[in-house]
Amino acid sequence: MTLDAAFAFDPLRPRLTRIAYRMLGSVADAEDVVQDAFLRWMATDRDAVREPEAFLRRVVTRLCLDQIKSARARRETYVGPWLPEPIVEEEEVDDVTLPLMLALERLSPLERAAFLLHDVFGASFDEVAETLHRDAAAVRQLASRARSHVRAARPRFTVAKEKGLEIAAAFFAASRGGDVTGLRALLAADASVHADGGGKVHAGLKPIFGADNAMKLFTSLHRFMTFETSKVLRYGIINGLPGFVTREPGDILQTTAFLIGESGIEAIYIVRNPEKLGHLETVH
Repeated sequence: MTLDAAFAFDPLRPRLTRIAYRMLGSVADAEDVVQDAFLRWMATDRDAVREPEAFLRRVVTRLCLDQIKSARARRETYVGPWLPEPIVEEEEVDDVTLPLMLALERLSPLERAAFLLHDVFGASFDEVAETLHRDAAAVRQLASRARSHVRAARPRFTVAKEKGLEIAAAFFAASRGGDVTGLRALLAADASVHADGGGKVHAGLKPIFGADNAMKLFTSLHRFMTFETSKVLRYGIINGLPGFVTREPGDILQTTAFLIGESGIEAIYIVRNPEKLGHLETVH
Protein backbone atom coordinates (compact mmCIF):
# COMPACT_ATOMS: atom_id res chain seq x y z
CA MET A 1 0.00 0.00 0.00
CA THR A 2 2.85 2.40 0.83
CA LEU A 3 4.45 1.72 -2.55
CA ASP A 4 1.14 2.38 -4.32
CA ALA A 5 0.73 5.65 -2.42
CA ALA A 6 4.27 6.76 -3.27
CA PHE A 7 3.87 5.73 -6.93
CA ALA A 8 0.90 8.09 -7.28
CA PHE A 9 2.35 10.86 -5.10
CA ASP A 10 5.98 11.16 -6.21
CA PRO A 11 5.31 12.57 -9.72
CA LEU A 12 3.23 15.32 -8.10
CA ARG A 13 5.75 16.18 -5.38
CA PRO A 14 7.70 18.86 -7.34
CA ARG A 15 4.51 20.75 -8.29
CA LEU A 16 3.10 20.47 -4.77
CA THR A 17 6.39 21.72 -3.33
CA ARG A 18 6.28 24.68 -5.71
CA ILE A 19 2.77 25.57 -4.53
CA ALA A 20 3.82 25.34 -0.89
CA TYR A 21 6.96 27.37 -1.51
CA ARG A 22 5.01 30.12 -3.29
CA MET A 23 2.63 30.23 -0.33
CA LEU A 24 5.29 30.20 2.41
CA GLY A 25 8.53 31.57 0.91
CA SER A 26 10.52 28.88 2.72
CA VAL A 27 12.04 25.79 1.13
CA ALA A 28 12.19 23.85 4.40
CA ASP A 29 8.61 24.74 5.36
CA ALA A 30 7.39 23.81 1.89
CA GLU A 31 9.09 20.43 2.04
CA ASP A 32 7.64 19.80 5.52
CA VAL A 33 4.15 20.65 4.30
CA VAL A 34 4.44 18.32 1.31
CA GLN A 35 5.73 15.49 3.48
CA ASP A 36 2.78 16.03 5.84
CA ALA A 37 0.50 15.90 2.79
CA PHE A 38 2.08 12.58 1.79
CA LEU A 39 1.39 11.11 5.23
CA ARG A 40 -2.22 12.21 4.93
CA TRP A 41 -2.34 10.76 1.43
CA MET A 42 -1.24 7.39 2.76
CA ALA A 43 -4.02 7.48 5.36
CA THR A 44 -6.66 8.39 2.76
CA ASP A 45 -9.03 6.00 1.01
CA ARG A 46 -7.31 6.64 -2.33
CA ASP A 47 -9.82 4.57 -4.29
CA ALA A 48 -12.40 7.23 -3.47
CA VAL A 49 -10.23 10.07 -4.84
CA ARG A 50 -11.08 10.74 -8.48
CA GLU A 51 -8.48 13.49 -9.06
CA PRO A 52 -5.38 12.93 -6.91
CA GLU A 53 -3.63 16.14 -8.02
CA ALA A 54 -6.61 18.36 -7.20
CA PHE A 55 -7.09 16.54 -3.89
CA LEU A 56 -3.44 17.01 -2.93
CA ARG A 57 -3.44 20.68 -3.99
CA ARG A 58 -6.28 21.20 -1.53
CA VAL A 59 -4.43 19.38 1.24
CA VAL A 60 -1.20 21.32 0.67
CA THR A 61 -2.98 24.68 0.45
CA ARG A 62 -4.88 24.12 3.69
CA LEU A 63 -1.69 23.07 5.48
CA CYS A 64 0.01 26.24 4.20
CA LEU A 65 -2.87 28.42 5.40
CA ASP A 66 -2.40 26.90 8.85
CA GLN A 67 1.29 27.86 8.77
CA ILE A 68 1.06 31.38 7.39
CA LYS A 69 -0.13 32.97 10.62
CA SER A 70 2.86 31.73 12.62
CA ALA A 71 5.22 32.60 9.75
CA ARG A 72 3.97 36.19 9.74
CA ALA A 73 4.46 36.41 13.49
CA ARG A 74 8.10 35.33 13.07
CA ARG A 75 8.65 37.95 10.37
CA GLU A 76 7.43 40.75 12.65
CA THR A 77 10.60 40.25 14.71
CA TYR A 78 12.88 39.54 11.75
CA VAL A 79 16.13 41.52 11.71
CA GLY A 80 16.44 43.64 8.56
CA PRO A 81 14.63 43.11 5.23
CA TRP A 82 12.97 39.72 4.77
CA LEU A 83 13.41 37.97 1.43
CA PRO A 84 12.12 34.52 0.46
CA GLU A 85 14.59 31.66 0.43
CA PRO A 86 16.31 31.65 -2.96
CA ILE A 87 15.51 28.93 -5.49
CA VAL A 88 18.13 28.62 -8.23
CA GLU A 89 16.95 27.11 -11.52
CA GLU A 90 18.28 26.71 -15.03
CA GLU A 91 15.22 28.25 -16.65
CA GLU A 92 12.30 30.50 -15.74
CA VAL A 93 9.45 28.21 -14.66
CA ASP A 94 6.64 30.77 -14.31
CA ASP A 95 6.26 34.52 -13.91
CA VAL A 96 6.24 34.48 -10.10
CA THR A 97 9.40 36.54 -9.73
CA LEU A 98 10.93 37.64 -6.45
CA PRO A 99 9.21 41.08 -6.50
CA LEU A 100 5.87 39.34 -7.01
CA MET A 101 6.58 36.98 -4.10
CA LEU A 102 7.20 40.02 -1.91
CA ALA A 103 3.92 41.53 -3.11
CA LEU A 104 2.12 38.29 -2.24
CA GLU A 105 3.34 38.72 1.34
CA ARG A 106 1.12 41.80 1.62
CA LEU A 107 -2.02 39.90 0.66
CA SER A 108 -4.33 38.13 3.05
CA PRO A 109 -3.71 34.35 3.17
CA LEU A 110 -6.95 33.66 1.29
CA GLU A 111 -6.13 36.22 -1.43
CA ARG A 112 -2.70 34.71 -1.84
CA ALA A 113 -4.10 31.20 -2.11
CA ALA A 114 -6.80 32.18 -4.62
CA PHE A 115 -4.32 34.07 -6.81
CA LEU A 116 -1.67 31.36 -6.80
CA LEU A 117 -4.01 28.41 -7.30
CA HIS A 118 -6.02 30.01 -10.10
CA ASP A 119 -3.73 32.51 -11.83
CA VAL A 120 -0.42 30.67 -11.47
CA PHE A 121 -1.21 26.98 -11.16
CA GLY A 122 -4.34 26.91 -13.30
CA ALA A 123 -6.87 25.47 -10.84
CA SER A 124 -10.51 26.19 -11.64
CA PHE A 125 -12.47 28.61 -9.46
CA ASP A 126 -14.67 25.70 -8.40
CA GLU A 127 -11.63 23.80 -7.14
CA VAL A 128 -10.27 26.88 -5.37
CA ALA A 129 -13.67 27.45 -3.78
CA GLU A 130 -13.69 23.91 -2.41
CA THR A 131 -10.13 24.31 -1.15
CA LEU A 132 -10.85 27.57 0.68
CA HIS A 133 -14.36 26.62 1.85
CA ARG A 134 -15.82 29.63 0.02
CA ASP A 135 -18.26 29.88 -2.87
CA ALA A 136 -16.97 30.49 -6.39
CA ALA A 137 -18.14 34.11 -6.46
CA ALA A 138 -16.20 34.91 -3.28
CA VAL A 139 -13.10 33.22 -4.69
CA ARG A 140 -13.34 35.28 -7.87
CA GLN A 141 -13.40 38.43 -5.74
CA LEU A 142 -10.38 37.23 -3.73
CA ALA A 143 -8.41 36.59 -6.92
CA SER A 144 -9.49 39.92 -8.43
CA ARG A 145 -8.40 41.87 -5.32
CA ALA A 146 -5.10 40.01 -5.32
CA ARG A 147 -4.48 40.87 -8.97
CA SER A 148 -5.09 44.55 -8.35
CA HIS A 149 -2.67 44.56 -5.40
CA VAL A 150 0.16 42.75 -7.17
CA ARG A 151 -0.25 44.28 -10.64
CA ALA A 152 2.72 46.60 -10.20
CA ALA A 153 4.95 43.66 -9.26
CA ARG A 154 4.15 41.62 -12.37
CA PRO A 155 6.92 41.68 -14.99
CA ARG A 156 6.55 44.78 -17.18
CA PHE A 157 9.79 44.36 -19.08
CA THR A 158 11.17 40.96 -19.96
CA VAL A 159 14.83 40.35 -20.65
CA ALA A 160 16.07 37.21 -22.41
CA LYS A 161 17.78 34.74 -20.11
CA GLU A 162 21.12 35.04 -21.91
CA LYS A 163 21.05 38.85 -21.77
CA GLY A 164 20.07 38.79 -18.10
CA LEU A 165 22.95 36.48 -17.22
CA GLU A 166 25.31 38.69 -19.24
CA ILE A 167 24.24 41.67 -17.14
CA ALA A 168 24.67 39.62 -13.96
CA ALA A 169 28.20 38.66 -15.02
CA ALA A 170 29.02 42.27 -15.90
CA PHE A 171 27.76 43.40 -12.51
CA PHE A 172 29.93 40.84 -10.72
CA ALA A 173 33.02 41.87 -12.67
CA ALA A 174 32.42 45.61 -12.15
CA SER A 175 31.45 45.43 -8.46
CA ARG A 176 34.30 43.09 -7.47
CA GLY A 177 36.85 44.72 -9.76
CA GLY A 178 36.25 48.29 -8.64
CA ASP A 179 35.03 49.43 -12.08
CA VAL A 180 33.02 52.44 -10.92
CA THR A 181 32.14 53.62 -14.43
CA GLY A 182 31.05 50.18 -15.58
CA LEU A 183 29.01 49.59 -12.45
CA ARG A 184 27.19 52.91 -12.68
CA ALA A 185 26.33 52.24 -16.32
CA LEU A 186 24.49 49.06 -15.28
CA LEU A 187 22.25 50.72 -12.69
CA ALA A 188 18.95 52.50 -13.28
CA ALA A 189 18.76 55.91 -11.59
CA ASP A 190 16.25 54.62 -9.01
CA ALA A 191 17.99 51.29 -8.37
CA SER A 192 17.49 49.75 -4.95
CA VAL A 193 19.43 47.19 -2.91
CA HIS A 194 17.75 44.76 -0.50
CA ALA A 195 19.97 42.53 1.64
CA ASP A 196 18.70 39.76 3.92
CA GLY A 197 21.16 38.70 6.61
CA GLY A 198 18.50 37.87 9.17
CA GLY A 199 20.74 39.16 11.95
CA LYS A 200 22.97 36.13 11.41
CA VAL A 201 25.62 37.77 9.21
CA HIS A 202 26.44 41.35 8.28
CA ALA A 203 23.88 42.94 5.94
CA GLY A 204 22.11 46.28 5.66
CA LEU A 205 19.23 46.69 8.08
CA LYS A 206 17.28 48.83 5.61
CA PRO A 207 16.99 48.84 1.83
CA ILE A 208 19.15 51.33 -0.05
CA PHE A 209 17.48 53.49 -2.69
CA GLY A 210 19.01 55.40 -5.57
CA ALA A 211 21.97 54.56 -7.83
CA ASP A 212 24.29 57.01 -6.06
CA ASN A 213 23.70 55.38 -2.69
CA ALA A 214 24.08 51.92 -4.21
CA MET A 215 27.41 53.00 -5.71
CA LYS A 216 28.64 54.10 -2.28
CA LEU A 217 27.74 50.70 -0.88
CA PHE A 218 29.49 48.65 -3.55
CA THR A 219 32.52 50.94 -3.57
CA SER A 220 32.98 50.40 0.17
CA LEU A 221 32.48 46.65 -0.25
CA HIS A 222 35.15 46.57 -2.93
CA ARG A 223 37.68 48.12 -0.54
CA PHE A 224 36.86 45.36 1.96
CA MET A 225 37.23 42.66 -0.70
CA THR A 226 40.76 43.79 -1.47
CA PHE A 227 41.86 41.41 1.28
CA GLU A 228 39.59 38.46 0.42
CA THR A 229 38.09 37.40 -2.86
CA SER A 230 34.51 36.69 -3.88
CA LYS A 231 34.02 33.58 -6.02
CA VAL A 232 31.10 32.83 -8.35
CA LEU A 233 29.78 29.31 -7.83
CA ARG A 234 27.02 29.47 -10.38
CA TYR A 235 25.01 31.80 -12.60
CA GLY A 236 21.31 31.03 -12.96
CA ILE A 237 17.71 32.09 -12.54
CA ILE A 238 17.02 32.96 -8.90
CA ASN A 239 13.35 33.24 -8.03
CA GLY A 240 12.63 34.13 -11.64
CA LEU A 241 15.42 36.72 -11.94
CA PRO A 242 18.93 36.46 -13.41
CA GLY A 243 21.67 36.30 -10.80
CA PHE A 244 24.47 34.31 -9.25
CA VAL A 245 25.51 32.30 -6.23
CA THR A 246 28.82 33.34 -4.65
CA ARG A 247 31.15 32.43 -1.82
CA GLU A 248 31.94 35.71 -0.12
CA PRO A 249 34.73 36.76 2.29
CA GLY A 250 34.31 34.99 5.60
CA ASP A 251 33.17 31.82 3.78
CA ILE A 252 29.64 33.23 3.50
CA LEU A 253 27.32 31.78 0.89
CA GLN A 254 25.26 34.44 -0.90
CA THR A 255 22.75 34.78 -3.71
CA THR A 256 22.30 37.97 -5.73
CA ALA A 257 19.33 38.45 -8.07
CA PHE A 258 18.61 41.36 -10.41
CA LEU A 259 15.36 42.95 -11.50
CA ILE A 260 16.23 44.41 -14.90
CA GLY A 261 14.21 47.14 -16.57
CA GLU A 262 14.57 49.16 -19.74
CA SER A 263 16.97 51.61 -18.08
CA GLY A 264 19.14 49.01 -16.37
CA ILE A 265 19.17 47.17 -13.05
CA GLU A 266 16.19 48.42 -11.04
CA ALA A 267 16.60 46.27 -7.91
CA ILE A 268 19.24 44.00 -6.41
CA TYR A 269 18.14 41.28 -3.98
CA ILE A 270 20.87 39.74 -1.82
CA VAL A 271 20.33 36.81 0.53
CA ARG A 272 23.10 36.11 3.07
CA ASN A 273 21.17 34.55 5.95
CA PRO A 274 22.79 31.09 6.29
CA GLU A 275 19.50 29.64 7.56
CA LYS A 276 18.01 30.32 4.10
CA LEU A 277 20.91 28.94 2.08
CA GLY A 278 21.53 25.47 3.46
CA HIS A 279 19.86 23.84 0.45
CA LEU A 280 22.45 25.54 -1.79
CA GLU A 281 25.57 24.40 0.05
CA THR A 282 26.24 21.78 -2.63
CA VAL A 283 26.05 24.32 -5.48
CA HIS A 284 29.26 24.47 -7.47
